[in-house]
Formats: sequence, C-alpha cells, structure tokens
Amino acid sequence: MENYTYNSFTLQLEGLKVSDDSKYPVFLFFLFSYSFIMFANVGIVVLICTQKSLHQPLYLLFCSLSINDILGNSNMMPRLLADMLLPPSERLISYYECVVQAFIIHMFATASHTVLMIMSFDRYVAICNPLRYATIMTKTMVIKLTVSAWGVAFVLVGILLGLTIRLNRCRTLISNPFCDNASLFKLSCESVFINNVYGLTFSVVLLTASIGSVVLTYSKITAVCLTRKNKSLNSKALKTCSTHLCLYLIMFFSGMIPIALHRFPQYIYQRKVSSILFHIIPGSLNPVIYGVQSTEIRKFLSNIFQSKRIFTITFNRSF
Repeated sequence: MENYTYNSFTLQLEGLKVSDDSKYPVFLFFLFSYSFIMFANVGIVVLICTQKSLHQPLYLLFCSLSINDILGNSNMMPRLLADMLLPPSERLISYYECVVQAFIIHMFATASHTVLMIMSFDRYVAICNPLRYATIMTKTMVIKLTVSAWGVAFVLVGILLGLTIRLNRCRTLISNPFCDNASLFKLSCESVFINNVYGLTFSVVLLTASIGSVVLTYSKITAVCLTRKNKSLNSKALKTCSTHLCLYLIMFFSGMIPIALHRFPQYIYQRKVSSILFHIIPGSLNPVIYGVQSTEIRKFLSNIFQSKRIFTITFNRSF
C-alpha cells in the first residue's frame, strides 16, 4: 500500500491556465498552428523523398529537421489541445506515458541542435571546399551524420531520463503543460543532486558544441569569402548560409527564453507559454524559410501551380 501511495502511476497535469473568455481563441490558435506545422513539414518530407532532384545532402539533412518538428509537435500538441477542453481535475496522465512524452520532448530539443550542427558542417564543405563537396558529402556520409545526430541525442536524453525514473515519487502534480525531465524529478522527495549535475552538464556541453560549431564554421566561411573576393562565391555563401543561420537563431532564442524564465518564478505563466512556442515557432517557420530560399523547391512548387492553372484554364474552355 505504501509503495502505491508514494509511487502513483497516475499523475495530474496542471496544464495551461487560461480564462473562459480566452480558452477557445487560444485553442484555435494552437490548433491552426499545429495543423500548419503538420501540413508544411509533412509536405517538405514527401517532396524531398519523392523528387530525385532534391536528393542532395542539404535537403536530406533538412528532411531530418522537418521530421524532428513533426515528432516534437505531434508528441505535445494533441495532448495539450485535449487538456485545454478538460477541467484541471481531469487532466490525468499515466506515469509511463509521461516518461515517454518527456523523452520525446528532450529528443526534439536536443536533435534541433545536433541536426543544425551537421547542417552547418555541410555548408562549410559546400563553401570552403566546393570542388571536393561531392566526394566528401556522399550518401554514406549523409547517413553517418544523420545517425550521429539522432544517436547522440538518443544517448544523452536516455541517460537524462534514466537518472530520473530511478527515483521514488511522493507527489503527483506536474506543474507544466506537458511532461519534461525537470517536472518528473520534482515529483521525488529524494536527493536530485545527480540529476541537477547531469542536467546542467548536458545543457552546457550541448550548447557549447552547438554554438561553437556554428561560430567556427561561419568564421571559416567568412574568412574564405574575404580572402577569395569572388562575387559569385560570396553570393552563394550569403544565400545558403543566411537560411541556415536564420533557422539556428530562431531555434536558439525560442529555446533560451523558457530557460531564462526559470530564474523568475513570478513569470511561471510566461514560461509555460514560451515552452510551447519553442515547439510552434521553429516548426512553423523552418519549412517556410527553407521553401522561400530554396531555388529547387520554389521551382517545383511553381511548376505544380502552373500546371494546375493550365489545367483549370483548359478545363474551363472545354466547357
């Protein structure tokens, strides 16, 4: 009986507290955002997979980013939307479901960094070693880089959650709109010193490697552009690198805001909203930014719309 009391397998999610007047507008905003994220990212994945002209390292790596956005938002948004329509007392979740959700949440956040890190390496090779690009960025290399990005995220997050599930629980309230590692180990009355040390080390190592790789690659790209003084090279570098840098900055600042707000308990509601927006903003903007910047994707979409327009005109004339 004591084990059952202190290790309950039914947890309660605090969810997002919104007034009755704003509940449905907020619900519709999240629903529209989730629908757009799924439509845009699934479309990008299908487009890249089905079009041979897009079977290039850059697009295959970007495909991983879209898959990550799909998994991250599908893991959180449906549950969040359902809980918004329920009273707080009925927002229940099983412990195992909560652990799985937390694992995918942290996989999403970690893979956002690791995938963009390997994309920065791809841009470095394309700009600084254009003649060797085809020999370096082979299909085998792309597979190795992709497996490494997801594998590192899987191992790091696996250890993070492994340290948490070993703890006994004496509380049942998750004071968050969704389950994450911090919310889970706060359910314990045992010492979480090891969890805090590993979590801090994990965050510092990931952010240092992420920021360091981007700064290093872009410094070398800048140095190459300044020394060669080639207008076509500079134009190519500006076009390709600006897209990647824009994606990275969106992801970085969307993730840093909720981390910074952890320092200010009085802004708990703002922290909850920002943690949700960390999933929504990059997931919505990534396919749009890459779709606008990519010549190949723009051409393909233009051809589709032009074909539909010609078909519509021909169909109308026939009648």
